[in-house]
Amino acid sequence: MARGLADIGAEGVLLAGAGRAILMQIANPAVGHGVAEHSNFAERPLDRLRATMTYVYTVVYGSEGQLAAVRRAVNRGHAPVRRTADEKSQGYNAFDPHSQLWVVATLYDTAVTVYEKVHGALDDDTADRIYREYAGIGTALQLPAELWPADRQAFARYWDASLQNLAPDAVALKVARELLYPASGPFLMRLSMPLVRLITAGLLPEGLREGFGLPWSSRRRRSFEGTMRLLAVAYPRLPEKVRHWPKNYYLGQLGPGVSAFSHGEIDHRP
Repeated sequence: MARGLADIGAEGVLLAGAGRAILMQIANPAVGHGVAEHSNFAERPLDRLRATMTYVYTVVYGSEGQLAAVRRAVNRGHAPVRRTADEKSQGYNAFDPHSQLWVVATLYDTAVTVYEKVHGALDDDTADRIYREYAGIGTALQLPAELWPADRQAFARYWDASLQNLAPDAVALKVARELLYPASGPFLMRLSMPLVRLITAGLLPEGLREGFGLPWSSRRRRSFEGTMRLLAVAYPRLPEKVRHWPKNYYLGQLGPGVSAFSHGEIDHRP
């Protein structure tokens, strides 16, 4: 029987792709300029991660009440993220369906990429089911269902065409630098950044890795491949409550007090 998004979405190892997904998102100026001007996630990246993962976990595992609360919060946070094109920006709008499609596409492609590197290739039935269900990450907001490519083959064409048009601009490069080389933040987070940079660079398509100027060499490629092999051996042997801890933690933090979504984070108010 084919597994679905609910079967794999709780795996904490998928967070290893967070850097890849964010860099791919901001490489699209319609997303990157909005992030740069309306978010402080480079200063508070863990809040940005919490916001994204709380939303994703709520769509997949949350109650109807939790989803309704998060949807309202996200919409309020997105409302001011808009700008008319001018000499400094091509313009952006957080409610633009094509921008939303790109964000969800990066989350989907990154999740599948990381999962398959750790657990092996998905069978076709499971891959098709997960692909169909991933559309819900976008349609839970404003993404029109018909905009999500019809099947995995259509998605591959959309993905390849999108990658050909991506080239990080100065805004994206600045955000990426602040994200990957933080000057402040929790000590353990900064201690982990060399590994985060290695995994992010290894997971990115070659063109974007070069576009972001991430260091790469035969030695770094071997280190990346060795890291992924180690994860593939060790991670599946961990107890489920350890592997699913991020999902349980983020949903546990979500309660009836969710009332706003501001500058890339969910605001929990008493």
